[in-house]
Amino acid sequence: MNNEEALLISQRRDDIYEWVVSRFKTLMAEERVDDALCFADEYFEWLDPNQLDDEETLFFDANELKALYQELTQG
Repeated sequence: MNNEEALLISQRRDDIYEWVVSRFKTLMAEERVDDALCFADEYFEWLDPNQLDDEETLFFDANELKALYQELTQG
């Protein structure tokens, strides 16, 4: 992975984090507490500031993954 890809992935992670926090706050403001809690359960590590930076972000390049699959299955 080059520096440009790392920056892109970092920005995407930041965007997802901001969306998660915003969505949780919106659900709470709409008094949809059950929905907010279910949402928070799914994204707990992202909402907890003590775990945010330790949570792994797994990613893949679809083209690389497809090429690897073809290589492994076609011998």
